[in-house]
Amino acid sequence: MKKKLNIIVLILITILVLYFSLKDNFVETVSQIFGMNIWFLLIAFLFLFIFWIFRAYPMYNFCKKMHKDFKFSSAFQLVLRTQFFNAITPFATGGQPYQIYYLKQVGLGYAEATSVVLENFIVYQIALVILGLMAIISNSIFNIFDKVVLLKQLVTLGFIINTLIIVIMFVVAFSKKLNKFLINIGITILTKLKIVKDKEKKLEQWDQNISRFNKSAKILLKDKKSFLSNILYNFIALASLYLIPLFVLYSMGEFNAFNPGIAIVTSAYIMVIGSFVPIPGGTGGLEFGFVQFYGHFVTGSTLSAMMLVWRFITYYFGMIVGAITLLKKVKK
Repeated sequence: MKKKLNIIVLILITILVLYFSLKDNFVETVSQIFGMNIWFLLIAFLFLFIFWIFRAYPMYNFCKKMHKDFKFSSAFQLVLRTQFFNAITPFATGGQPYQIYYLKQVGLGYAEATSVVLENFIVYQIALVILGLMAIISNSIFNIFDKVVLLKQLVTLGFIINTLIIVIMFVVAFSKKLNKFLINIGITILTKLKIVKDKEKKLEQWDQNISRFNKSAKILLKDKKSFLSNILYNFIALASLYLIPLFVLYSMGEFNAFNPGIAIVTSAYIMVIGSFVPIPGGTGGLEFGFVQFYGHFVTGSTLSAMMLVWRFITYYFGMIVGAITLLKKVKK
């Protein structure tokens, strides 16, 4: 029921976004989209593929330490499926539970799978925050967006929230006492609701799980070189994703509006804002941020067409591909 509600909300907001994007220059925008250069669009899709590849490497590296037979193809498939679950849930919260479920299916224990997913999320967040920080520093030096005070404040807020998330994730990963405290509260509540019958037995089971979880987390972080390389993989992945608007613009024959550096800084700003929009896929917030920031360089139907195609490539296309891989599994 909740999943259906999320999809309905997503469809309604998408319709509103399309309406506001096309209401003033429908014919010109559609004409711009159909007149795009296919080769530059293929490059944009290629950069999305690079994003998926480099997002899969950290997952593969973490899983390989826990399960020697784990294959890169499994990590890549998991990244694609995660796209779907992240796309249909607020704050992209649906991806991690599915990742734990999937990793359990391919041979990892729940504690190991949870640890892998947590560490994978941490290295991604670190890369996101580093790029966000670089964007903030670049803007303070070059005054790229000196007139958008409110959006700059939102970016700062998003940066602080994402940094806090990293701190919280590290605490959760390595604080055995905190985990026991939280599990104890949870099981006590479930016992009072008569969902859990044997409280002591359940606490004992979770005590063992927490021990394995913390042990797994320490194993994953022990190899500092691997941990840093996984942050680098995510950094490359995000930089590739951030360059997609540039090639969408090139496909419309515009080559002088902004350069790759500006594209990365601008996209980093948009992503930092979008990461705390409480709607599936950050829908509405990301489009608003895109128009406000990229509106400094392009306007009118060019901006509308660019935003719609960028959103399709980076969001809807990934959701469709993820759904197809899930449907294939269901068929099997």
